[in-house]
Amino acid sequence: MINYKTYLIFLFGSLAVSIGLQMLLPWPWGLMAALGIFIVFPLFLRNRALKRMGGMGSDSGASGGFFGQSQGVKYICLACNNRFKGGICPRCGSKMKRADF
Repeated sequence: MINYKTYLIFLFGSLAVSIGLQMLLPWPWGLMAALGIFIVFPLFLRNRALKRMGGMGSDSGASGGFFGQSQGVKYICLACNNRFKGGICPRCGSKMKRADF
């Protein structure tokens, strides 16, 4: 998670850069650059925080999802008690199932 001090540093830094760009560039281009900065900086902070936590923004293949490792949801058939992935039980063809985490 991003701490409050780092967030304020990035917020005021982006404010200073956007004001500087608005003073240097002509009117419509300065405004577009400032809006672009206010859109890009929070995305950068979020991706940086997710990479630090090992979440979805990481470059590695194994990312921790909502329930830990993202292996997919497995189901248990209520008719024959078979454990499977997917919509229909491959053993008996029943659609009645419960999730098994």
